[in-house]
Amino acid sequence: MDPRILHFGLGNFHRAHQAVYTEAVGNGEWGIAGVAPRSHETVAKLRAQNCLYSVTVRGPGEPRTRLCHALTEALHLTGDAERVEQLITNRGTTVVTLTITEKGYFRTPEGRLDTAAPEIAADLAGGTARTVIGALVRGLTVRHLTGGAPLSVVSCDNMAANGAALHGVVREFAELSGAGEAFLDWLGRSVAWPSTVVDRIVPATAPGDADAASAALGLRDEMPVSAEPYRLWVLEDVFGADRPRWELDGALFVPDVTPYQLTKLRLLNGSHSALAYLGLAAGLATVADTMATDWGPKLVRQLADEVAPTLPTFGPNPAAYAEELVTRFENPSIRHALRQISSDGSRKLPERWFAVLRAVKAPTLELALAAWVHVTRDAAAPDPLSTELARSWAEHSTAPELVAAQLRLVGAPDLADRAELVRSVAERLPAVQDGRIEV
Repeated sequence: MDPRILHFGLGNFHRAHQAVYTEAVGNGEWGIAGVAPRSHETVAKLRAQNCLYSVTVRGPGEPRTRLCHALTEALHLTGDAERVEQLITNRGTTVVTLTITEKGYFRTPEGRLDTAAPEIAADLAGGTARTVIGALVRGLTVRHLTGGAPLSVVSCDNMAANGAALHGVVREFAELSGAGEAFLDWLGRSVAWPSTVVDRIVPATAPGDADAASAALGLRDEMPVSAEPYRLWVLEDVFGADRPRWELDGALFVPDVTPYQLTKLRLLNGSHSALAYLGLAAGLATVADTMATDWGPKLVRQLADEVAPTLPTFGPNPAAYAEELVTRFENPSIRHALRQISSDGSRKLPERWFAVLRAVKAPTLELALAAWVHVTRDAAAPDPLSTELARSWAEHSTAPELVAAQLRLVGAPDLADRAELVRSVAERLPAVQDGRIEV
């Protein structure tokens, strides 16, 4: 039986989140075909295990390990391009989900499709699609031409209004590809683009995880994932076709995900990024390490106070949410690496910090921004703009000039033009560079 869900992004998060929800309610009818955009190794290892893998929940008490059977196929975006297109086209596929991180959408700071990106330019020129956006458009084009069965395409990445963001770049790619009005109309009429909020702390696999999971299972697992006990999935209730009843496992279907989305982006993701950059400056390795300092819990609570005025009044209570975050972040069993969290800051921070900095005076975020500027000195940092950001250090002789330049590079010229903000961040930079975290 063909899988009914196609998922782009075979990383740890999907396998510890959406796949777990789906297995719990799928009753064997909702298998997932997972597509790895880049890693051939991931595909090969999962295929060698018949797509089985373990999920270990690490919280108070002993870890709990079990097998997950949700995946039925493991595919590679380019290596299995024909099968990927076939699954998008198949009318039995009614849900497509994505966890490809913010950079996988190839959006400019203004929210448009980044046509200057070499991968997007190559996909627009033809040949096998190298991006998820390109593969989606090609598959959806064939689906439209072969009956146009309705479908839901669900972004599960950390972006505000992620459903609309995904629809926007797909539509723009289709327009640039020469798609006709009939197809564009079908994209808006028969394809649903629900926004979502996903939440679970899922660290990268660490040395020893495979041995520990294998010992618990009694069989060898080369693709284990571990996660905290907490998980949340909030989905906009605008699906256009049949879907699993994820609500039976606790998922929330709501008319508007905005309150949950902004709270999660600005508090959880925002404080995660702040802890990551400040922790790296202090020579720490994990989130739990930062929470063992005298400044870690204080930072989370102060950031919540700063963010609160920017959140919808009918969403989660910011102070209560922050207390829950402190407890989750302090979990010593989850070794969430700061270097993992700090990656791709030029794509993440506009979603997590910049709206708050535009709206209120936020000294905690100004300190965190100084720590991010400090990290940008490293040209080898994992970021799409790492070369440009590192070069900027050599091109500007004063700290205020440097701060303003880095903000412009990541698409925030309005913040770069705010002299008081730039001066405040620049004044905090020397202490951060010395590893002194003064919250």
